[in-house]
Amino acid sequence: MTIPCLSPHQAHALRAQGAVLVDIRNPDEYAREHIPGAVPWPITQAEQPLPEGAMALVFHCRSGARTQAHAAHLAAATASQAYLLEGGIEAWRRAGLPVEVDRRQPIELMRQVQIAAGALVLTGVLLATAVSPWGLLLSGFVGAGLVFAGVSGFCGMARVLAWMPWNRRAVP
Repeated sequence: MTIPCLSPHQAHALRAQGAVLVDIRNPDEYAREHIPGAVPWPITQAEQPLPEGAMALVFHCRSGARTQAHAAHLAAATASQAYLLEGGIEAWRRAGLPVEVDRRQPIELMRQVQIAAGALVLTGVLLATAVSPWGLLLSGFVGAGLVFAGVSGFCGMARVLAWMPWNRRAVP
């Protein structure tokens, strides 16, 4: 099923008429940055009910890729008219529309994994270049961990990073 896309300004106008914005990103992403009044409904926890009684729901993520990928599921999850916000919250911000940002919240966990994995791979390569070829084992270990995470859906690095003190949510 195809869900129509709306530009940020079209979505903003529809919202003024009673539509509800639904943010399908993960809770850590929503805590860090969200559109004021958007309802959090993480696609990973989609068993929870959607807002009822709205004339329309406008689903969004960060860039629009996740909403496009899950369009059929999103349309099936509601009896209301469903739309996708073209370009996600990034396009909403570029259009000059309001976004609430809480910099006290940690950056998204997957971005932390990307930063940590990239730093470890780079360290392994630099060690192999400057000290010993055994440094490549570090890069290989991280690469194998990323492949395992992609295949299994379990990311050990994300689990470890989630326990870190900086990932304890700041109380507003």
